[in-house]
Amino acid sequence: MTDIEIPPGPAADESHPPSRTKARRSRSRARATADAGRMAALLVSPTLLVLTIVVLYPTVMALRESLYGPKGLDPRTGFISGTEPFVGLKNYADIFGAAGDRFSNAFWNTTFFTVVTVGLETVIGVAMALIMHRAFSGRALVRASILVPWAVPTAISGLLWRWIFNSDGIANALIGHQILWTTEGFHAKVAVIVAEVWKTAPFIGLLVLAGLQVIPNEVYEAARIDGARALRRFWHITLPLVKPALLVAMLFRCMDALRMFDLPYILIGAQKNSVETLSMLAQNEASNVRFGPASAYAVLLFLYVFLIALAFVRLLGADLVGDAGGAAGRRRRGRLVFARRAEVTA
Repeated sequence: MTDIEIPPGPAADESHPPSRTKARRSRSRARATADAGRMAALLVSPTLLVLTIVVLYPTVMALRESLYGPKGLDPRTGFISGTEPFVGLKNYADIFGAAGDRFSNAFWNTTFFTVVTVGLETVIGVAMALIMHRAFSGRALVRASILVPWAVPTAISGLLWRWIFNSDGIANALIGHQILWTTEGFHAKVAVIVAEVWKTAPFIGLLVLAGLQVIPNEVYEAARIDGARALRRFWHITLPLVKPALLVAMLFRCMDALRMFDLPYILIGAQKNSVETLSMLAQNEASNVRFGPASAYAVLLFLYVFLIALAFVRLLGADLVGDAGGAAGRRRRGRLVFARRAEVTA
């Protein structure tokens, strides 16, 4: 008889014990993870480089410049000094002193414009989104006409509304009264608010429309079968499901409104106390070669915008990473799936 040689199996292979095999596999996984990390860093590095040049470097330089004062006369030569004196936090302390009135006026104007314009734009934008979402003849034309104001450059929009709000313009002709819209007073604030809402409400409408288009029609059909009316469907279905897109739109609009400069500058003019914002104040200081106070105002505006963005992300749960509402969204989806299963079982 011929002997049949049976090759040793994995268990009989003593040259590669299980511990060594596991170690080799773990090293392979670690090497693959490291390679993936290096590839991710390589792909993200151009974006980080651009952000460093565009955002980080100007922020650091503005913070540094805010610690220096304006150039003065050199007592030894009688000429303007070639260097700016280091004043520390004096530019920030002056906000509570001589420059406090103008800064507080610009701060409250910025806050007022942000709250009022974003509030009106949210209401009008949601209404625009609901109109654009409905199926009717000529919907493409309506969508295009609604989005036209947002496509108009802000400088052109300011010139257009300045012509409308002239003393002999269309606005006075419609109301039948002679109002000097582009002078000091509350009417100047109204002119800025009207122009800003007209231009940027379509932006919120566009983002809300994107959120409406992902809501399945079966949800509305089930609500209609249950007897829910239009207002109830809007309040309990549309708003909760479109909340992530709406919060993101409001966040972007708040950040943009807090930096408002070009529209009131062109529409009303510079150094108008009724419409002067923090951006206009910083620009005015820089144009008068007071770069230290201008940088201090810019840094404070940066912190203000950062706190508002942080409040939206942390407190209101704005979905900026496409997580559909985070843990709360997952819990809502889990409850919905459980309810559907219970209905099927019943």
